[in-house]
Amino acid sequence: MPDADGTVRVLSVSLGSSSRDHLARAEFLGRPVILERRGTDGDIRRAIALVRELDGRVDAFGMGGIDLYLRAGRRRYRIRDAVPIARAARITPMVDGSGLKDTLERRVIAYLVNEYGLELRGKTVLMVSAMDRFGMAEALEQAGCRLILGDLMFGLGIPVPLHTLRSLELLARVLAPVVVQLPFRMLYPTGERQKQRRPRFASYYERADIIAGDYHFIAHHMPDRLAGKIVITNTVTAADLETLRARGVSLLVTTTPEFDGRSFGTNVMEAVMVALSGRRPEELTPRDYEDMLDRLGFRPRIERLN
Repeated sequence: MPDADGTVRVLSVSLGSSSRDHLARAEFLGRPVILERRGTDGDIRRAIALVRELDGRVDAFGMGGIDLYLRAGRRRYRIRDAVPIARAARITPMVDGSGLKDTLERRVIAYLVNEYGLELRGKTVLMVSAMDRFGMAEALEQAGCRLILGDLMFGLGIPVPLHTLRSLELLARVLAPVVVQLPFRMLYPTGERQKQRRPRFASYYERADIIAGDYHFIAHHMPDRLAGKIVITNTVTAADLETLRARGVSLLVTTTPEFDGRSFGTNVMEAVMVALSGRRPEELTPRDYEDMLDRLGFRPRIERLN
């Protein structure tokens, strides 16, 4: 429950590097909120222990650096390694950001077209993982973008791009039930690996006008030059911004707002919304998230870098 002074406390427990930890204070709907992110350097047992230690002492948990589900079409595939982290929270509600990925990130694409005036039709988009952000991928496809879906490349190291969400959905029915049983570190950079770069698939970065999706996937494999590119992502620190600027990125869009020099992950912002609602995540519908987004007035962070 909130502190005696009414302050809401939200904590993201992340499998990412602890060097990216951050704490910020903000006010939402007239209520003070403390947003905190703590990394566990890829250690799932440490993440579970931290959740158990603080269960009932914060108002909502975010699950960072890992999703509970991947999605393709209407089907969801539960990631095995995420389950014990989620189950460790018995009192405090926990979210992985999927509720906002399917609402806020669609709205961000619409905002870029209708409010910011960004022309997306005909643009080529490298979506590093559409199953991680299926709502964003659908919005980009509906906006008339040509898609390069990197799920096989960035997730499994298979140099085969997909170009339609339908093809991804069909392939996921075969592969995803097996893939989600693998150790998560095989699928995604966790811990100190988030600070490492392994440039791969440079040709797909080069042919894209827009690079979209999870920042760690983008950064882990990106080439030295991204001149003139638009990057749509989140969980970006001040150091990440300078990295993108140095590589020539033209425009940075983060789907969540900036707080004290960085944008938090969707899991953090969804946790804020759950805490403010006073309800359990399973009680909230997409319409509830839409209504709260309208009340909060969230706008994407848009920065011209070069």
